[in-house]
Amino acid sequence: MRTPLLVGVLALATLTACGGTEGPTTAAPGGRSTAAAPGKVTVTAGDTDCKVGVAEVAAGTSTFSITNSGSKVTEFYVYAAGDRVMGEIENIVPGLTRELVVELPAGTYETACKPGMIGKGIRGALKVTGEHKPLTDDAALADAATSYQRYVKSQTAALLDKTQEFVDAVKAGEVEKAKGLYPVARTYWERIEPVAEIFGDLDPKIDGREEVVEEGMEFTGFHRLEKDLWQAKDISKSGPMADQLMDNVKLIVEKANAEKLSPLQLGNGAKELLDEVATGKITGEEDRYSHTDLWDFAANLAGAKAAVQSLRPALEARAPELVTTLDEKFAAAEAALEAHRDGDGWKLHTDLSKDELKVLSDTINALAEPISKIAAVVAK
Repeated sequence: MRTPLLVGVLALATLTACGGTEGPTTAAPGGRSTAAAPGKVTVTAGDTDCKVGVAEVAAGTSTFSITNSGSKVTEFYVYAAGDRVMGEIENIVPGLTRELVVELPAGTYETACKPGMIGKGIRGALKVTGEHKPLTDDAALADAATSYQRYVKSQTAALLDKTQEFVDAVKAGEVEKAKGLYPVARTYWERIEPVAEIFGDLDPKIDGREEVVEEGMEFTGFHRLEKDLWQAKDISKSGPMADQLMDNVKLIVEKANAEKLSPLQLGNGAKELLDEVATGKITGEEDRYSHTDLWDFAANLAGAKAAVQSLRPALEARAPELVTTLDEKFAAAEAALEAHRDGDGWKLHTDLSKDELKVLSDTINALAEPISKIAAVVAK
């Protein structure tokens, strides 16, 4: 549940919340405008409100421009039925404006701002009407979606195997074996997190940190078992929690293997994975008990690269200079990380100095900038 920052100007009509809209509009309930064409939708996210500029958009590609006018870090989501995530952007700090590009077929959706990045959010209805030509009508983009689906299936197969080994070790009371398997199993989870996060509350059940309690949820999944292993140092009663993790992983693997992400979701997902690194792994917040954050860092980087590589033929045709920059920045980030390898794995987060962490952070931010341009290129 983390964060795409998407930059780029689409040649589409602009819709504004307060100063009117460009293009034909009609009045909508609650004082919002109803737009007749896809375009840029302004969102003002406060601490107690979420003002979306329009109540209706035309089917196709829309850009949500979210400004945080409050005092808390916030998130913005577009949900389909069942809280299925169509697009998300997290870690919008006060005063910042970030953009999210989403492809939406006709239907009914909900928008949500989440001040403090917790809870179900401040929600509003969004109606999408009309017909559009899907991005996957472009052969290169269709191939990208198919290629990435193959990647997801390869990773979910390994996720099932390694999570089962981890669960078995926990249930057998084999502490050191379980500790060794914990970051390995999570590698495959972290690589495919953009697709895993689509399906409602399955993601926090599997990967939620202790803060999920603030959202009214039980603390379960990988991080609960991580706490048992490293902090409580007692897994004698962790068997049921381990079984629950395995059941949820099986469920999300089934859903993920049936899902075919849109080309925009690939671009958004790649950026989201890098923001995961910048907001969680670099700080040590993610694996706060085991300090195995660099395993997740490496997995997020690999997952982002896989998404970009799936889009590569389309990007080479549309923005070859962007591909060159992406190759350079990926190489730099991989080299910076490689300096902290430890055997077949990685050093603990606590073994790195502040300067070393800053170097890693800087390389990720440098890579995130060109990745943030992918969605606009894909949506042309």
